[in-house]
Amino acid sequence: MSVVWTIAEQVNGELKAVSFELLARGRKLADKLGGQLVSVVIGESVRDASLQELIERGADVVYSAQDPRLAHFVCESYARVLSSIIRTFHPDIILAAATSSGRTLMPYVAIQVRAGLTADCTELDIEEGTGNLLQTRPAIGGNIMATIKTPDHRPQMATVRPKSCRPLPRNSGRKGTITVIPVDDAMIDTRVTVLGYRKDAADFANLEEADIVVAGGKGMKKPEHFALLKHLADTLGGVIGASREAVDRGWIGYPHQIGLSGKTISPKLYIGVGISGSIQHLAGIKTSEVIVSINPDPEANLHKIADFAIVGDAFQVLPELQRQLEARKKGAE
Repeated sequence: MSVVWTIAEQVNGELKAVSFELLARGRKLADKLGGQLVSVVIGESVRDASLQELIERGADVVYSAQDPRLAHFVCESYARVLSSIIRTFHPDIILAAATSSGRTLMPYVAIQVRAGLTADCTELDIEEGTGNLLQTRPAIGGNIMATIKTPDHRPQMATVRPKSCRPLPRNSGRKGTITVIPVDDAMIDTRVTVLGYRKDAADFANLEEADIVVAGGKGMKKPEHFALLKHLADTLGGVIGASREAVDRGWIGYPHQIGLSGKTISPKLYIGVGISGSIQHLAGIKTSEVIVSINPDPEANLHKIADFAIVGDAFQVLPELQRQLEARKKGAE
């Protein structure tokens, strides 16, 4: 029987949302293979209720490796634990998130278990007749989509963009098995000690976790005009994003870039201002709950997928939108 694994992520014992997103991807693959879906949790103090939620959201089995020495992500130790579990259970496919920890851990593990790895995938499927994992990701600067397979080695490994799909709904009646994985001294790399964490650079934008994103594109015309977006984002309690064109022009830093060559987001509200809507950008926002487009071009691609399309000059629309939001906020106080 084919077995698909997903790697759950935790911080301070709490599972991250991407853990459940991966299960939705893995469930589809496992069902197509007629196989089993396993979620692997490495950390400390992850509650039984959280492990059970993995089953309720699609896992058939949960492997739980818990130890105080695994409380913080240390690539060397996590890789030893994961590699050991792989050698014991021999999965066919492993999916991890294309987060900072996933992008660090999975290449390290791939070398240890002599497997292939495709990074930053946006789509996954199973090849008919072979069972090979079809791994699709942007290539050549995001200008084409390449589909990759690794037919000669197992496990087949891929990292997947966070927010590129929605978690499955919880099914409280779903049954599964939680297996405790013993952690021994050989799995802990004592050469590495976590001393603490620093904040990200001032230009950092936590777009993936934001509920509200206000993004600007070429239509903003100059970097100074991004202050209008910042003001609106602050009023709404959101963060600023940008199209690739705005970033390439040097108007705003790369951490704000949305799209296949940037970040994939899924906020409750996305407002795109002066963004025409390239295929690459639309792929990065397609799971947003509500999309608002502001652009003077009635044929802009972003208008076509928007829930609310405002055909107008951003430099007239934004001040009026700002005025009405502030008036409403003042009236509510």
